[in-house]
Amino acid sequence: MIFRLSQKLATKLKKGNLPSVPLDENPYADWSAHLFLASRTQYVIVSNTKSLYSIVMYGKGITDDGTFIDRALSAIREFTENDDLAFLYQRFIAPSSGSVQCAKALDRSVIGSMNELGKVATYYLQSDDMSPFEIGFRLNEFLLSAIASSKKNRYGKPREAFKTLAGGLIPGASAEE
Repeated sequence: MIFRLSQKLATKLKKGNLPSVPLDENPYADWSAHLFLASRTQYVIVSNTKSLYSIVMYGKGITDDGTFIDRALSAIREFTENDDLAFLYQRFIAPSSGSVQCAKALDRSVIGSMNELGKVATYYLQSDDMSPFEIGFRLNEFLLSAIASSKKNRYGKPREAFKTLAGGLIPGASAEE
């Protein structure tokens, strides 16, 4: 499993120079993370690198990569269970979590989309009375051009993109199982 850290988050975790690694062959085992501030509070957005399916969690208390990995995996598990996607977590994410490495961000498209999602999350955190957990549900319905399913459909929603990743891993299977 790979966690791709933004420069801000890598600095907070004192990771130094991170290696560049290709996308994991299991797209559910490749996640990107970025640290951002809203009303002087630190938050971390963790997004599936391929689908941009995202969760938001508090950044307070995350001081090393071990703590980050534990909290991120716990948040991903809890969020997918509450989003009726526990099957995807159990089948594709949990088995990969035994071996985790940190790496540099994959490409500018992912970084740009995460920055955009961070701005949307900041808006919700500052203007609505919503928890970081609830904001994840809003972000996963946000239209993004980086995950468009085709040239005809110029935008995609992270939740739908996340569900369809399973099709490439189980021939003939539906992500709705």
